[in-house]
Amino acid sequence: MYIDYYYILILPALFVALWAQIKVSSTFKKYSSVPVISQMTGAQAARNILDANGLQGIRVEHVNGSLTDHYDPKNQVIRLSDKVYAATSIAALGVAAHEAGHALQYAQSYAPIKVRSAIIPVTQIGSYASMPLIFLGLALSSQTLAVVGVLLFASVVLFQVVTLPVEFDASKRAIATLGSSGYLTVDEINGAKKVLDAAAFTYVAALFTAIMNLLRMVLIVSGNRRRN
Repeated sequence: MYIDYYYILILPALFVALWAQIKVSSTFKKYSSVPVISQMTGAQAARNILDANGLQGIRVEHVNGSLTDHYDPKNQVIRLSDKVYAATSIAALGVAAHEAGHALQYAQSYAPIKVRSAIIPVTQIGSYASMPLIFLGLALSSQTLAVVGVLLFASVVLFQVVTLPVEFDASKRAIATLGSSGYLTVDEINGAKKVLDAAAFTYVAALFTAIMNLLRMVLIVSGNRRRN
């Protein structure tokens, strides 16, 4: 029976990920209670940003849930959650502008987002099949099968690496637009930046977790090869 002692490598990453989630939730909650002077809603901010950049064909819709905001490039729609769509808070405008930033990235063929979209199919396979392939390889004494599992998970790490500039750039676009358009005051901009910085750190935590998982897999496979 194989015992995965290397799982201890994941524990620090899990603590970082937990802290990141707590941070983004608390920061979002704090600035969701601070109304903006302009009284603009998140939906209006996203719509205005899209229209100002010639993206009238992209819809802005409501989606249920908390922090479920996202841009769907396939269907050309920005979906904003309960506390963003009709809300007039600093957090709402920050998140809405961030999602509009993703729409601009696609419209302007921003290179990292094209790379991320291209590797999504392999990443989806890697996230589910990597560990089963590794343990199947160990069970069958097939080094090749185990290595394939490691390589598949490496695509997950690559996805997380590419995601960082995508998310940071969307936030940068959001802050610049909210400031230059006059949707937020200087003080309000600082609050929106804190919300987006907290959200960005969740992606840093996800990358750290993926790297530690990859290291764990490499050690499992290399250790098995030495035993054989």
